[in-house]
Amino acid sequence: MTGSALPPLLFLDVDGPLVPFGGKGPYPVYGAAAGGNPLLARVDPGHGPRLAALPCEAVWATTWMDDANTCIAPLLGLPPLAVLGRPEPDDADEAEEGDGLHWKTRALVAWAGGRPFAWVDDEITGADRAWVAAHHPGPALLHRVDPRVGLTDGDYAVLDSWLRHPR
Repeated sequence: MTGSALPPLLFLDVDGPLVPFGGKGPYPVYGAAAGGNPLLARVDPGHGPRLAALPCEAVWATTWMDDANTCIAPLLGLPPLAVLGRPEPDDADEAEEGDGLHWKTRALVAWAGGRPFAWVDDEITGADRAWVAAHHPGPALLHRVDPRVGLTDGDYAVLDSWLRHPR
């Protein structure tokens, strides 16, 4: 299979998009706090089928790292996903992160290897957009989610449309 035949990637953050936080709440509660983590009760299991229906290859891009597969994926009914690891910082990383570049930005562009990708996160900034535009040769959608409410119908509409026709 050639690179152009592969579906776009979807890099997915957890805190903010899937676990709403910020603001004053109250937050919807969908179940018991699995594993004693009260944040997990905020995960809407309805996200699972919606994410699975998107025409993409999903990758966790979250500080939850492998815990996203053991804690979040089962709540959503998703299979284990690949996990974007946090790279060991070098001098260039530290300088760019000091200028507002998110630690994920360089790593996900490297992972994508020119392949179209969408990145869903609540911490995307102009520095991330500029860096991706300058360093990623393929189409990319950096979609910022309101962390107070998480992924919404509108967010899914944008993602579905873009993933079907990356531009």
